[in-house]
Amino acid sequence: MDTIRGLPAHPLFVHLTVVVIPLAAILGLLAVLWPAARRRLGWFTPLVALVAMIATPLTTSAGEALEKVTPKTPDLEHHTELGGMMIGWVAPLFVTIVLFWALHEEAIMSRLPVTVSPGVARIVSIVLGAGVIVTAIGSIVMIYLVGDSGARSVWAG
Repeated sequence: MDTIRGLPAHPLFVHLTVVVIPLAAILGLLAVLWPAARRRLGWFTPLVALVAMIATPLTTSAGEALEKVTPKTPDLEHHTELGGMMIGWVAPLFVTIVLFWALHEEAIMSRLPVTVSPGVARIVSIVLGAGVIVTAIGSIVMIYLVGDSGARSVWAG
């Protein structure tokens, strides 16, 4: 998708990604670090993470289309390179959030054909929680770096 009603789609999608990626990361951190928040947020956290995962390749694809008609600069190349790495953080963030949520969702766990012992569930919860924390922090750092490099590519020089 190159344009939306004649406007380049990339700047429009960017507004979505700069909101939903950090929001998914923060909600994921809350879910891991604050069990009461996890219970209150319920399915909202995985839903926001899904929107972030869908928006990321749309934004990247629209950026690649815009790049084809934009003069090449080192700042733009750096931005494009960083933007291409964003899905490498957002997809694992989505997966770890969904798995962590499912592990703590009684309705899902009760339907499994096997019983998971509390000890195994605790270990899996710790591993998935660590995964959420790492990917959430990485996603926040990357969205900052991508956004900063994009702003520099537009406004510098």
